[in-house]
Amino acid sequence: MTVEKGKETSAKTVIRGLGLILSGDLRQPLLDGDTILVDDGRIRAIGKEKDIDGESATTVIDANGCALAPGLVDSHVHPVIGDWTPRQNQIGWIDSCLHGGVTTMISAGEVHTPGRPKDVVGLKALAVVAQRTFAALRPSGVKILAGAPVIEHGMAEEDFRQLAEAGVNMLGEIGLGGVKDASTASQMVGWARKYGIQSTIHTGGPSIPGSSLIDSDIVLAADTDVIGHVNGGHTALPDRQIIRLCEQSRRALEIVHNGNERAALLTLRTARELNQLDRIILGTDAPAGSGVQPLGILRMIAMLSAVGGIPAETAFCFATGNTAKMRKLAGGLIEVGRSADFVLLDRAQHSAGNSLLESVQLGDLPGVAMTIIDGVVRSERSRNTPPATHLPTVTRRGREAQARG
Repeated sequence: MTVEKGKETSAKTVIRGLGLILSGDLRQPLLDGDTILVDDGRIRAIGKEKDIDGESATTVIDANGCALAPGLVDSHVHPVIGDWTPRQNQIGWIDSCLHGGVTTMISAGEVHTPGRPKDVVGLKALAVVAQRTFAALRPSGVKILAGAPVIEHGMAEEDFRQLAEAGVNMLGEIGLGGVKDASTASQMVGWARKYGIQSTIHTGGPSIPGSSLIDSDIVLAADTDVIGHVNGGHTALPDRQIIRLCEQSRRALEIVHNGNERAALLTLRTARELNQLDRIILGTDAPAGSGVQPLGILRMIAMLSAVGGIPAETAFCFATGNTAKMRKLAGGLIEVGRSADFVLLDRAQHSAGNSLLESVQLGDLPGVAMTIIDGVVRSERSRNTPPATHLPTVTRRGREAQARG
């Protein structure tokens, strides 16, 4: 397991021989091209190899026909410190998720921290520590956006201003702490929004000791930026309340792996009927009582595509571009200027599908062949997914290329 301090980016890298480029953008989920040029950790060009100048590249990756998608974003995790979680006393869970194609994780609160402080001074301090530590130390290179305080009674507007000034820009799940009533939640969400802090609310039945039922009335009144695990984490609201949230709010609808799958499909179907698929984002809600799911995001993509009747290229957008736009991420979309965070995929060996997209639409998980973060290769063939039919190769790397030349 590699634990990296700070930010490392590649020099010039060319990824060629791509069989498919998934953009992450619902408006145009598939891009025409077979080559991407990366320089200093950013996408510099997308198109045909003959039209891209890759002569000065220090690294050349031959995709051998694999598809390239934005690195997957898990919009709902509960980290604590480094690559360890006390929820299941597990080490290396983030590295395992990298092997499931996840390159960015967003904290919904560091609620599993042993002895988590609930006084105002303590909860603010914990948020700043989490924000600072994960900004400085990336487990296996994965970007962890952390420092999400769980709000408590007694907080004032000044506390939110101080948090924002310290670099905290999101709240943990409202409802996991002492604030469970609509009026207090609404007031604090307003303070948070005033200072540029995004918010998420727990939805459904209680998940951990101290949490409570949060129904559609509270969710709508609080008006958070994200309706957290709208399909329950684990216990979902009644159908009529889920439909109400879809119809009466325009906020993000977060579907999680550790939730109710039938409710997930209801949410998807309702959002599609409303022509609002741009609101769907995906998370795992891990670590949780059901453990860590390294392939949780891929499983959600396959399930929503195969059972929900959504084209696979659209389902990939739920776990990439939709979240990137909502969270204002630098990655998550294949666009010039974006962070070069990629996952290279192919159909699993012996899948009934004849292509990556067809295999996913049949419900099979794809094989992760490589992950790249800020233009740097972080993992090659996944130890967790089924083996990909084809694998990329690094054909030239830095000084080795100069020596061969």
